[in-house]
Amino acid sequence: QEEESSRGVVVCCWARCQPTTMASFAEAPPGDVAKGAKIFKTKCSQCHTAAAGEGHKQGPNLAGLFGRQSGTMPGFSYSKANMEKAVVWGEDTLYDYLLNPKKYIPGTKMVFPGLKKPQDRADLIAFLKTHS
Repeated sequence: QEEESSRGVVVCCWARCQPTTMASFAEAPPGDVAKGAKIFKTKCSQCHTAAAGEGHKQGPNLAGLFGRQSGTMPGFSYSKANMEKAVVWGEDTLYDYLLNPKKYIPGTKMVFPGLKKPQDRADLIAFLKTHS
């Protein structure tokens, strides 16, 4: 789509109209495990662990997350909303969840606002897959 500027120059406004998030994991860029590890350390590790055998923190241990139903990690007290959502975690569901956890599971105890950049979500998912 083009529009004319005040100086008579035709400019493309396509870039301004594009959403800042990818609609699905299938459209996401490839994830980078090393970058995902950094994201986990800076944004997730305050509340979560990811290695098998590590304990829970404010949030559950995320080892073995893929293929597991939400609200079912033994030894962690989940919100009713998280247990009732009964989502099975995979790349698609986690990609959507990480955009806005409170919107994806209304009533969740997780206070994290989400990762808006598709690349950040893809990178974090790539890292978490190495712990599943």
